[in-house]
Amino acid sequence: MKTYSATPADIEKKWILIDAEGLVVGRLASLVAKILRGKNKATFTPHMDCGDNVIIVNADKVVFTGKKYSDKVYYWHTGYPGGIKDRTARAILEGKNPERVILKAIQRMMPGGPLSRKQLKNLRVYAGAEHPHEAQNPETLDVAALNPKNAKVA
Repeated sequence: MKTYSATPADIEKKWILIDAEGLVVGRLASLVAKILRGKNKATFTPHMDCGDNVIIVNADKVVFTGKKYSDKVYYWHTGYPGGIKDRTARAILEGKNPERVILKAIQRMMPGGPLSRKQLKNLRVYAGAEHPHEAQNPETLDVAALNPKNAKVA
């Protein structure tokens, strides 16, 4: 039996729409990373971009479990000596670009490399409920219904 390896002609990309309102960040990020890589398909090939295009709306309404909303810290370095900077998840979600929380969570769940950077270009995250991709007829994926732990109950 021969091992299946997808070719560019075999790859069929879909558009998936996810409403992130009330969803737990880590669970959403792991599911989206799996979809972007194509691991949810039977035709997964590690060296090909066989994942789907994902649109996430209401990114500013995601939730954290426990005390992560106020205690989780995102670090980055400016490149200069002593240039370590930090910001809490609360500051990012209440700031100008709240979609960065989801972007960083998904990016950090993907393996580093040129293929992952290409696959991340298939991700579109919007803070509000509107998105400009209606022409692609995206399928809606109800992440909260997949597992009760995916959505945080008050």
